Amino acid sequence: MNILVIGGGGREHTLAWKLAQSPSATKLYAIPGNPGMAAVAECVSGISIEDNEAVVAFAEEHAIDLAVIGPEVPLTNGIVDAFEAAGILAFGPRKAAAELEGSKAFSKGLMKKYGIPTAKYEVFTDAEAAKDYVRQEGAPIVIKADGLAAGKGVIVAETCDEALAAVADIMEDQEFGAAGNRVVIEEFMEGEEASLLCFTDGETIVPMISSQDHKRAYDGDKGPNTGGMGTYAPAPVMTPAMIEATKEKILKPVIAAMKQEGRTYQGCLYAGLMITKDGPKVVEFNARFGDPETQVVLPLLKSDLVDIMVACAKGDGSLKDLDIAWSDGAAVCVVLASGGYPKSYRKGYEITGLDEAEKLGCHVFHAGTAERDGSVVTAGGRVLGVVAEAADVRAAVDKAYQGVNVIDFKDKMFRHDIAHRALERQS
Repeated sequence: MNILVIGGGGREHTLAWKLAQSPSATKLYAIPGNPGMAAVAECVSGISIEDNEAVVAFAEEHAIDLAVIGPEVPLTNGIVDAFEAAGILAFGPRKAAAELEGSKAFSKGLMKKYGIPTAKYEVFTDAEAAKDYVRQEGAPIVIKADGLAAGKGVIVAETCDEALAAVADIMEDQEFGAAGNRVVIEEFMEGEEASLLCFTDGETIVPMISSQDHKRAYDGDKGPNTGGMGTYAPAPVMTPAMIEATKEKILKPVIAAMKQEGRTYQGCLYAGLMITKDGPKVVEFNARFGDPETQVVLPLLKSDLVDIMVACAKGDGSLKDLDIAWSDGAAVCVVLASGGYPKSYRKGYEITGLDEAEKLGCHVFHAGTAERDGSVVTAGGRVLGVVAEAADVRAAVDKAYQGVNVIDFKDKMFRHDIAHRALERQS
């Protein structure tokens, strides 16, 4: 099969790396790809992933059999619908289904209608009304831009002043552009966060291995929210009973609800969860693989990813017949970021030690890199994901940080405590 991966970050590098392991994958392309992906795919520059017509034209010209969409924006722009109209199989939800991520107000409304456990919330289009609600409810409280904000549009405010400032930043100063024309304000949920991704063809649901992201920029879960500074899998808080509860109370109902609403959901559904004293509740849904969750979940997948994706995309019932197997080990990802991230940072610094990290047995997935004069240089806030697999989390942590320590670039920034919750449970 000729396979096209849409996107150029760490998630897409991981997807391409895993897809390339399939005997079915004869040729891989990536738009735009990145220097790391070039080892397994032909990277294509000059086409915007937001230009459905140009992307589909490329796919037709290169006889693409399967398109795999990484980021959320092309999905909410209807790229799967465009591929389908051209008769090309595409892994990911159609535009109407991708609204589950594209609008937090839609997502919360759906959960309310179908009784899916989540935080109490209100939606606002007027900043003063939103501020009044904050004053009424008090803190801690959670402020969310309604639309897509690259994983950064959520502020967990510890005080009323922080919450009021967040409303002003999002709605008045338009920090996230049009994504902040509406805000969702939610009660703060007590508990431990976890992520559970699943494959689905619109009927059958296959949960992946659980994982836990580290959103805050600095050690000890301090500092601003980021797109994710590291992950590990599996997450001990997601016991077999908790995974089953999540499947029965959240995943099955939401997939059934989307079908009921005429928005059949196919692809990867990401459930961001809070494990509370009352059980799992939804923090958010994403309409695609998480980043950097993908970097620890897919290395633990033993089955053929191409077969799974084709079954999901076809929606012909074949997913239920696949025997999807997982490693019983653990994986850890430490994100190497540019100093200053998630605020302003500089780009263009040469990266060294990539081969040395791979020789130590780590996978190095490129997130924000570019090639310049034969060298790999920094080109984003999150630069690399250093991933290690091992028999358990402790061994995977040690191995990942060995890889981190041999890679260098100016202003390299990373957290030193990835997987700390899992390690605390073991001690």
